[in-house]
Amino acid sequence: MVYASSSSVYGDSPQLPKTEHMPTNPLSPYAVSKLAAEAYCRVFTRVYGIETVALRYFNVFGPRQDPTSFYAAVLPRFIEALLCKTPPVIYGDGTQSRDFTYIDNIVQANLLALEAAGVVGEAFNIACGESVTLQAILQYLAEFSNQAVEPEYHAPRAGDIKHSLADISKAERMLGYRPVIPFREGLKRTFEFFRQRRASR
Repeated sequence: MVYASSSSVYGDSPQLPKTEHMPTNPLSPYAVSKLAAEAYCRVFTRVYGIETVALRYFNVFGPRQDPTSFYAAVLPRFIEALLCKTPPVIYGDGTQSRDFTYIDNIVQANLLALEAAGVVGEAFNIACGESVTLQAILQYLAEFSNQAVEPEYHAPRAGDIKHSLADISKAERMLGYRPVIPFREGLKRTFEFFRQRRASR
């Protein structure tokens, strides 16, 4: 069983990049639930022999995300704001950064984890190993949309971390994982999906 865990289990530790061996410090109920389920996976492996692997996804994005959901990720919200010609909202100063991971990379990691030998009971970071600020994302989107972008800045949200960057060397070594789509290309594909969907309405 491949369990969809999250980079949120690391909390706001200043150590970068995040490695699987560093202490966890979840800061939200969501993060706590992810870490607890990882523990269940390890116990079910140890007690019942069920083969489990936990993949700690870092900021997954791609087509078909719902930008209107309360749990919507920042990228579809940014894109939808640009397409509606409204200011995208940044919580904080925009210098916070994330290791955004395009969905094709996540799919590849899941398939590899299902087949890899010697990984039962392990946890792996799944990301691009590349950190991008929210300000840089808006610059990319301004380029893709050929329009100026002026965000609105709001107070930071409780539980949000400042920076996130994954060390993916363990997944590379044990799963054979390599990101197949870099961040900028994934963002462009995602933007084009939302633009075409809006144009077809």
